[in-house]
Amino acid sequence: MKIVANPAEFNQHTGNTLERLIFNNRSWVLLIFLLVTLTSAWQLRELSVGASFDKMLPHDHPYIENYLENRDELRGLGDSVQVVVENPDGDIFDPEFLEHFANINDDIFIIPGVDRAWMKSIWTPVVRWVRVTERGFEGGPVIPGDFDGSPESIRHLRENIARADVVGSLVANDYRSGMIVIPLLPDADYYAVSKALDEVRAKYQGDDANIYIVGFAKLVGDLIDGLFKVMSFFLAAVLIAAVIIFSFSRCLVSTSLVLGCSTAAIIWQLAIVTYLEQPLDPFTVLVPFLVFAIGVSHGAQKMNGILQDIGKGNHKMVAARYTFRRLFVPGVTALVSDAVGFAVLMIIDIPVIRELAISASIGFGMLILTNLVVLPVLLSYTGVSKTAADRSLRAINHRSENRGLGSLALLTERKWAVRALSVAVVLAAGGLVVASKLQIGDLDQGAPELRADSRYNKDSSYISEHYGVSNDLFAVMVKTPSQECGSYRALVEMDRLGRRLSSVPGVQQTQSLADMVKLYTMGSFEGNPKWLTISDNAGLISPQISTALAWNSEMLNRDCSVMPVVAYLSDHKAATLERVVDEAAAFAEAHSTPDLQFLLAAGNAGVEAATNMIVRESSRIMMLCVYIAVGLLSLIVFRSWRAVVVALLPLMLTSILTEAFMVMLGIGMKVATLPVIALGVGIGVDYALYLLSVQLTQQRLGVSLRDAYRSALRFTGKVVGLVGVTLSAGVVTWVWSPIKFQADMGLLLTFVFLFNMLGALILIPALSHFLLRKPAKTENAKQDRSAGEAVRSTDPRMIQGETL
Repeated sequence: MKIVANPAEFNQHTGNTLERLIFNNRSWVLLIFLLVTLTSAWQLRELSVGASFDKMLPHDHPYIENYLENRDELRGLGDSVQVVVENPDGDIFDPEFLEHFANINDDIFIIPGVDRAWMKSIWTPVVRWVRVTERGFEGGPVIPGDFDGSPESIRHLRENIARADVVGSLVANDYRSGMIVIPLLPDADYYAVSKALDEVRAKYQGDDANIYIVGFAKLVGDLIDGLFKVMSFFLAAVLIAAVIIFSFSRCLVSTSLVLGCSTAAIIWQLAIVTYLEQPLDPFTVLVPFLVFAIGVSHGAQKMNGILQDIGKGNHKMVAARYTFRRLFVPGVTALVSDAVGFAVLMIIDIPVIRELAISASIGFGMLILTNLVVLPVLLSYTGVSKTAADRSLRAINHRSENRGLGSLALLTERKWAVRALSVAVVLAAGGLVVASKLQIGDLDQGAPELRADSRYNKDSSYISEHYGVSNDLFAVMVKTPSQECGSYRALVEMDRLGRRLSSVPGVQQTQSLADMVKLYTMGSFEGNPKWLTISDNAGLISPQISTALAWNSEMLNRDCSVMPVVAYLSDHKAATLERVVDEAAAFAEAHSTPDLQFLLAAGNAGVEAATNMIVRESSRIMMLCVYIAVGLLSLIVFRSWRAVVVALLPLMLTSILTEAFMVMLGIGMKVATLPVIALGVGIGVDYALYLLSVQLTQQRLGVSLRDAYRSALRFTGKVVGLVGVTLSAGVVTWVWSPIKFQADMGLLLTFVFLFNMLGALILIPALSHFLLRKPAKTENAKQDRSAGEAVRSTDPRMIQGETL
């Protein structure tokens, strides 16, 4: 391609159809861009922030299908919040404290989204005491309707609490606090519930009461509150990217356009997400950050190409068209690879992951339009400053080829290639050993999404220390035909399952209808402990079932056909859940019949166990699909299977090391970290596409491997390094996020971006020495010659007739 300083001398009919359509109608392209951006910005008025418990459920998993099928029968085992009210100056038997406790209970009762029929505390009528007298069973609410706070009433309250057996569950072991268990309706607005609970806490927290709140809805509320703080990191990412890009280009106009087009892609993406009625949640809010960072990386490549062409003497419009010709196909392929890396997450049957995949794929699609099409058009009008163009040209003309990035060309020689690959093999072997210890699910107590010193985790720690059972519930649902829950066989099998689960490490205690029947049977015989058993006499069992329905209806439904066997777990760590699931599943398989089914699993721990299983099953399939998709896209661009191997092996090394890094950081493989692994492959191949597309073009024109790779370094390599640093700098700020899983993702993404960059720059020339020393000639030689001329046109020494 010749130097064209006067645009009137440029043949407008050259280039492919897409190039002519875009650049011969530049004003229309910019007008459409402006209208779409303004319309999208207006659409953002409807953008909402929220989260849903159901979106976290793997709906096609058998455990979750069982839970959803029976959720209406046993609502108390669904999603719930626990509020603990502590008397800081005494115990709960203080009349003034009890009044505060009652007011808090009443305020919570009217919060929209609360399943009031199943709400439990010593102030709710469903929590009752029962005792055996010579006249039979007697009982009533723990706090009767005529309670007046008098010493006599307090004495009766002490007795009722003991009779109700709620110490350790609704009353603390030290009697200094009481708990309110708040089941939520399936359509509850979690953020609204969380804010309402915060208002209750603000109203009553003080000298008279300390309030502690845990539960998924509260966790979601804290995460969303953290999101608003995370928004400040977007500004930090913009500033960091601006500084790095400007320090490279020394052109304020082109830097502003790169940042502006990347921001426009985010506006377009969020507008489409809003139109699809998908709210931002703690997991998908990171997508705009990634879209911006990746947009900046591709924009920098386009800006660099135009800088070089203008520096050589081309007119700004001609420079923009030349750059479009050279980099549009690698850029599109790279962004499609990024999108595929996320789109493959669709195979994971968790709605929040699928929404993240859709949102990210939309964002990368928008970048194709804004950063690969609109940015070159904008730069064709504005160009770059003369200082920036001259500086870029001087950098290319610099003859110290064995300094800086140019020294990496030595890796195309056998001695250095062997050394680099030997180090890579050692790292891969060590990484595989460490990565083999990667666990699925949460590895810490409390809420791992938040920091250990967060208020939520402090509240969780207090509750765990002062109550006999945790809020981590794993339930097996027992189903019988209608009115058959009281059969002798069903009760015996429930009792056996409860005893089996109670022996599993990590299970604090179990509870089931069988326990209630045994207790009530003993009560029917004057409390004689010899009758603490399940009788085979239907006449003895039937009254106890009626009593259970009246006094403890959460242990069975009204149809007497669904009963939970509940295990209270010490934590929700992956290892604990695995032990409980293995024991419960083995029992269910051995003891289930058509008329007596043991169905896993309900309770928050049951849901998390199912999620862990989906993550375990899907993670390897997901990675295989990502690599296959990226490999096929690379094959289309490179037209060489050897080049595909050269491109993918550095990505595989980074994947291995990322999993090893997760083990060292104590991060498990879960919903929040799966996208990082997929993203590492999708984005990592960008570097290979930009480097190898130039290297292979030069080699197919007869240039030696060393000189071809040096040409790739001059043209796109330095921007690859710039991009790696820019991406890493943009996400490393997340380390200071109040949301721990976002901080963890920031660390992981920083690691992934840097190692992908280093792997591409170091391993591509080393692998090329063994696989691409003599690339096969392609059938489309004309296209190769055209591309080669485009690349040579960026190197002034080629223009002057010099060899590389």
